[in-house]
Amino acid sequence: MELTRRDAVAALATLGAAGGVALGARRAREASEDTDGTAPDAEDGSPADLADEEAVRAAMTAVAAVVYPDAVDGVEAFVDRFLDGRLDGSGHAEGLRATVGELDDAAVAWHGAPVAELSASDRNRLLREVGADTAEEDPDGTLAERVRYYVVNELLLALYASPTGGELVGLENPQGHPGGIESYRRGPR
Repeated sequence: MELTRRDAVAALATLGAAGGVALGARRAREASEDTDGTAPDAEDGSPADLADEEAVRAAMTAVAAVVYPDAVDGVEAFVDRFLDGRLDGSGHAEGLRATVGELDDAAVAWHGAPVAELSASDRNRLLREVGADTAEEDPDGTLAERVRYYVVNELLLALYASPTGGELVGLENPQGHPGGIESYRRGPR
């Protein structure tokens, strides 16, 4: 199944107006950027321990390739568009950046490279070594709990809240995605 950028926008819509507003604000900000790629009068005031946006996108795409079913294609564009609405300067975005930064630190310490540069089997092993496969989700918990909350569950939410991802588990009409009466009259595909 091919995930599209529209699937990512539908997943953001499922999260509510905040995701859509953040995506709109991000697009407006990108449109006003200088030709050198920086926002006018912008200063990088982010704490040093937060991963930069490029590192977050690369790590999240790499983890998605491991946690998403093999039947899914178009992961990079899907995750990239979904993160457009999630990396919005909110507290959640800051937690996501901090968690990815710590996960990258663990990857470098244990495997010699950041998450995005590891092989799929090493990424899978890293998630298990961190404990994200068995941890409860907690945005303020241990690294394992935060990886589960901010990375694994975030990616799974994006996938299964999208129309294409929802079809994988028999949810042809995820919340926020209208399907009309016809979808209720016929059975699952």
